[in-house]
Amino acid sequence: MKNLPRAILFDLDDTILAAFGQAPGQWRRVVAAFIKELGPHPPDDVVAAIQAYSRHLWSDAARHKDWRPRIGEARRHIVSKAFTGLAGAAGRPVPPPEICHAMADRFNEIHEAELRMFPGAHETLDRLKELGVRLALVTNGASGPQRAKVIRFALEERFDHIQIEGEHGFGKPEERAYTHAMEALGVAPHETWMVGDNIEWEIAAPQRLGIYAIWYDGYDAGLPPGCSIRPDRIIRSLPELLP
Repeated sequence: MKNLPRAILFDLDDTILAAFGQAPGQWRRVVAAFIKELGPHPPDDVVAAIQAYSRHLWSDAARHKDWRPRIGEARRHIVSKAFTGLAGAAGRPVPPPEICHAMADRFNEIHEAELRMFPGAHETLDRLKELGVRLALVTNGASGPQRAKVIRFALEERFDHIQIEGEHGFGKPEERAYTHAMEALGVAPHETWMVGDNIEWEIAAPQRLGIYAIWYDGYDAGLPPGCSIRPDRIIRSLPELLP
């Protein structure tokens, strides 16, 4: 589509900010730093187990909604469960809880420190505003950490409406998350684009409302194998949105 819409709804994490896509490398560094405390557990097995349990935890909508307001606690839970699974499979001891918690906390520190903007994000948002497009940031998660990101990366002044799940009491993929944002911008679904990395929250759910849904593949991973959801458009950099 060459013509821009009246409004665009943007996701935050892994759309405007490079966030969870950096996790595999960050976990490898954390595990390497704690290698002396892990006993007989091979580092590669630990990283794989953490990632596997993390995918399990976040893949279920109910678990996701329950844990995402308390992300630090969730990561401690993930590390503990990963080691429990490794111990059960190989008969190895589980590290003490304080080690599991320290690993999770160290990951949180690295993850927070290494958050960054995707290339061209600020420039794209500024240009869209210059062109008269109404912009909303629609993000899930707790108020404190998400609002801190908005301030840290100078996003407040770039959006006409900022909608954080922890501040509004509802989040994606609830229908109200999209309709409320559109009401705030004064637009209808056929006048709106949604841009984000989550194939269900930013593609399937908006499409059911008649919103044009653009999947952001910022890590150039491609659609998951066997994915039945079809985005209206796929981009790999935010400046691709500009005419």
